[in-house]
Amino acid sequence: MDQLHLQGLALSALRAAAWLFILTAIFVPLEWLFALKPKSLLRKAVLSDLGFYVVSNFLPQLVLALPLAAAAFIAYRFVPVRLHAWVAQWPLWLRGLSAFVVADLGFYWGHRWAHQIPFLWRFHQVHHAPEHVYFLISARAHPVDNAFIRVCGLFPIYILGLGAPQAVKGTLVATLIMLAVTMWGFFIHANVRWRFGPLEWLFATPAFHLWHHTRDEPRDRNFASMLPVWDWLFGTHYLPKGQWPSAYGIEAQLPSSVVGQLLHPFMAPPAEPGLAPAPEPHAAP
Repeated sequence: MDQLHLQGLALSALRAAAWLFILTAIFVPLEWLFALKPKSLLRKAVLSDLGFYVVSNFLPQLVLALPLAAAAFIAYRFVPVRLHAWVAQWPLWLRGLSAFVVADLGFYWGHRWAHQIPFLWRFHQVHHAPEHVYFLISARAHPVDNAFIRVCGLFPIYILGLGAPQAVKGTLVATLIMLAVTMWGFFIHANVRWRFGPLEWLFATPAFHLWHHTRDEPRDRNFASMLPVWDWLFGTHYLPKGQWPSAYGIEAQLPSSVVGQLLHPFMAPPAEPGLAPAPEPHAAP
């Protein structure tokens, strides 16, 4: 490994550490002051979550390289040049907004397929295994699962010319979308008892997403990353007033170590998607 690669890895590690510091400074006080389900941060599971945070900052990019290269080839070889030329004439704000909407729809279906298709659920269940959901759970994902859902969002914007891997502007649009979705992901996993009234119709919130992690009925709801309109349109929206999930997690028992959970999907027998039933939801505190 040459010096340039080492410098790149060091810079990525420094960036990941800086973001972790910022996220901790923001969410730890909020989850202490406004906790839905109070839990000590000094828990053994937090070490595992930190391990997945490190993994999520490095491995998904490696897994993404091949499918995004395929997207660039398909966009160049099969999509009419006129379409991309027409889209390229749009104002940057319109192209960015269109890319955001298209990508979010792709993320919705990628996330939903990860629950419905047994092979994909093998990887996605790593994210749903924790019985306590807080901000750091957002980064607790298998790199194959992480990469698959990202591809579902990025692939269509590359094909449509809303963002292109080989163009600086296209790369910027895709990067900004992934940054926004990633940061919003930490927010919607936050262990806070906040409700946002009418805004919950427009944007995904912690209450919206915590129901996605429930072991209560109904399960397999609220797949949207940022725009709940997709769940409204496709019949998967669930957000009752004054109620919260009483339990999180899945029925399956996964290995306790980070390495064990990374290897588990490749070694385990086929798993049926779905979560285990649990008690009825309780009223908000």
